[in-house]
Amino acid sequence: MKNFKKTIKEHVARNIRIYTILIIIFFVGLIIGIVVVNNSNETQRAEISEYINTFINDLKNGAKLDYFKLLKTSFGNNLITVIILWFMSSTVIGIPIVYGEIGYKGFCLGYTISSVVATLGTGKGILFVLTSMLLHNIIFIPCLLLLAVSGINLYKSIIKDRRKENIKIEIIRHTIFSLIMLAALLISSFVETYISSNLLISIVKYL
Repeated sequence: MKNFKKTIKEHVARNIRIYTILIIIFFVGLIIGIVVVNNSNETQRAEISEYINTFINDLKNGAKLDYFKLLKTSFGNNLITVIILWFMSSTVIGIPIVYGEIGYKGFCLGYTISSVVATLGTGKGILFVLTSMLLHNIIFIPCLLLLAVSGINLYKSIIKDRRKENIKIEIIRHTIFSLIMLAALLISSFVETYISSNLLISIVKYL
């Protein structure tokens, strides 16, 4: 356990600049998502509120969730994210897209949180967010950042040493790491589908 903690600390220390940039980009995306919702016109806000309220009312009325479909959708989205980050990290022009993907995920999170709070109010909105979004994002967001850092390091390594042998080794290393992160994101999808959803069902009567 001590060696694991030491490895993590050393990794973060080596890549602190990259992590800082990525976290800033993520939060910029999150803030933009919030601003977009707050500046939506009345028609857009009505559509958002109708969608959220319909979903909540369906749960209150005993609607059954299709867990397999939810899991399939969640893991499918995570798989696409991993593929995008893996592929773009292997190309010279792909790194800006890696940064863009981080910003986009922040935007989606900010947009969702702001939409829920705008519809349900601060108290109920925060309760909704904590139960339905917190747990799996505790896994998802670090995995997203780790993938991006691994991809950026792959790019830097290829630029530094263009020998075919080095490129092959670094791509294999990044691929193995990406598969490990994909496994962690599968766990995130299970948490989202079976834990977060049931937590939401358990508190929906208070919304």
